[in-house]
Amino acid sequence: MTLARLHDWPALVQKKVQALDPRRMPRHIAFIMDGNGRWARMRHRRRLMGHREGIKTAKSIIRFCHDVGGIDCITLFAFSTENWKRPKLEIAGLMMLLKYFLRRETAEMVENDIRFRTIGRIDEFPGFVQRELHRTMEATANCKSFTLNIALNYGARREILDAALELHRRLAEGEARREQVDQEYFEKLLYTADLPPLDLLIRTSGELRVSNFMLWQIAYAELYVTPVLWPDFGPSELLDAILDYQNRDRRFGGLSGRPHVQGPESGIPG
Repeated sequence: MTLARLHDWPALVQKKVQALDPRRMPRHIAFIMDGNGRWARMRHRRRLMGHREGIKTAKSIIRFCHDVGGIDCITLFAFSTENWKRPKLEIAGLMMLLKYFLRRETAEMVENDIRFRTIGRIDEFPGFVQRELHRTMEATANCKSFTLNIALNYGARREILDAALELHRRLAEGEARREQVDQEYFEKLLYTADLPPLDLLIRTSGELRVSNFMLWQIAYAELYVTPVLWPDFGPSELLDAILDYQNRDRRFGGLSGRPHVQGPESGIPG
């Protein structure tokens, strides 16, 4: 992080940033942004107010991850395939919040060289949401320094199934040969094919489950769970997670004490 950007953040955040090892930064961090509803309920407010506060948190985290350096990409789990079960009024509110977020933030993304992309079946969203998503993706398509990836109408089982069906099609139509297919080939069929490997998955609100999120990608990711609800999660809490990550021995199935490397090297549990 440049000195000018560092001075934009509170003293505690600056102190934690200075404790980071720039050689061990997670290139790709994913967030299960849990706790908006509970945050609102604890304050006797509507759930939608919790989601609005959650968007403020997301904006702060996006900005910080972009500014701190060493992080190439973040993925935010914003709407799952299971979220359609929520009340229609809440879903409609979420769609409008997403639209307004994109309208307000696209210009700043372009200014800060942030590429916006999505994973999930966005073609099942209302037309006005799809138009805003495509507009933002097109506007930021040439941005290269940082990627903001949002999981929308996303489910990991569906992602793996979609990849398996595409593989079956390629084999059946002669576009691929059986001997070509390995883990690396299969990964290129996933929604995240153009993203760096996932290093760190953070879940807020203390729930100890992954909720059908990036099941393939978390195979060798470090998991971090905090009891802090998403609207109360900020750069200081994120830095706690990154510092914890940097203190872990990432073995990827090998022996303890190996140098820090990116990516799995064995399928054998450590």
